Order: sequence, then structure tokens, then C-alpha cells
Amino acid sequence: MYLPGYFEETRIEILHRLICDRPLATMVTLGSAGLNANHIPIELAPQPAPLGTLRGHVARANPMWRDFSSDIDTLVIFHGPSTYVSPSWYSTKQTTGEVVPTYNYAVVHAYGRLKIIDDPEWLGGLVSRLTERFEGARSDPWKVTDAPNAFIEQQLHAIVGIEITISKLLGKWKASQNRPAVDRAGVVNGLSELSDADSLAMAELVRERSNR
Repeated sequence: MYLPGYFEETRIEILHRLICDRPLATMVTLGSAGLNANHIPIELAPQPAPLGTLRGHVARANPMWRDFSSDIDTLVIFHGPSTYVSPSWYSTKQTTGEVVPTYNYAVVHAYGRLKIIDDPEWLGGLVSRLTERFEGARSDPWKVTDAPNAFIEQQLHAIVGIEITISKLLGKWKASQNRPAVDRAGVVNGLSELSDADSLAMAELVRERSNR
């Protein structure tokens, strides 16, 4: 990933927060036919410190778990908020006109060796934790134990676990840090007028990065 210094985010707690807030990841592996990308929800465990471990599962029918290069790191990409940035928001547009559109985004790249775990007990624990996390805010959360045991056992047999001990974390927060302060203020104002969640989240990131 191209990573200019002014866009780089190195604080582990910030990188981990994005992973936890945006758990649907793109997992890229190298197989016999070339690169393979799968999109799966990921659990982050804090150990081993400081980078932690990623855990998830794929369908047993997915050939990826049998066909990947075990001697090459897997890349797992977590996408934060992303927004189009109009040059009309820049004060520089009025003074020089030398402005162009861009796209702001936050992203984390995690690297590590992929381990396959074909263990019903391990998978049962993972699925239960993921369910509790995503159902937790509901007034009447669904629980794994709400379904018949035989059915859950059948479903667990249809998946395979994946685990990656993180060896490297890269974070890129492209939040207008390369623009003058007056232009960053214009971006915050422009994004704040939009109602979608990503625009509002990016406005906060631009504001936060402007104050660093």
C-alpha cells in the first residue's frame, strides 16, 4: 500500500478500534490459480500483544481453505469510512483554482500466516461470540442455543475456522492532511452538510487530524 507519512496511522489502539468497528474484512490469499479474495466477518483477540489475532470462518465448500500458500502472509483488509471530497469545498478554489477532486478513506491492512482450524468446539465458541456481539444491541437477541442442537452441529460441520496471528499492521487515514487548514475546514463543513454516516464519520476524522 502506498503510504505517505502524513497519512500513516501507527497507534495500535486506533488500528484495533477500526478493526472492531468495521469487522467485515477482505481476506486475500495466494492459491494455485492466483490471488483469491473472500469477505468475512472477523473477530479480533488482543493476544499475543501488541498486534493480536484475527479469527473467522469460511464455508467448508469454499476451496480457499485447502488451496493457499502457507509460506506467504495472508492480507486482511478492513475498510473504515470513505467519502468523495469535492474541490468546491476548498477555499483554495477561490484563490488559485488549482484544485482537483479526491477520495478520503481510512483502512487497515493486517498481515500474518493463515492457520486452518477444523474443530467443532473452537468453531462453536467463535460463532457464539460473533452472534453475541452482533445481536447484543437488539431488544430480543437471537442466541445460538435458540436453534436445535442437531441443526447447529450440522451448520458447524459446514464451516471451517481460520486464524491469523498478526505479524504486521498498516494503517492509512487519508483525511485531507495534505491540504491547508482553510481547505480542511471546508471539507469538514461540506461533509457535515451530508446526512450519510460515512460522510459524518469522515468529517470527524478530518477535524481530529487537523487538531493533531
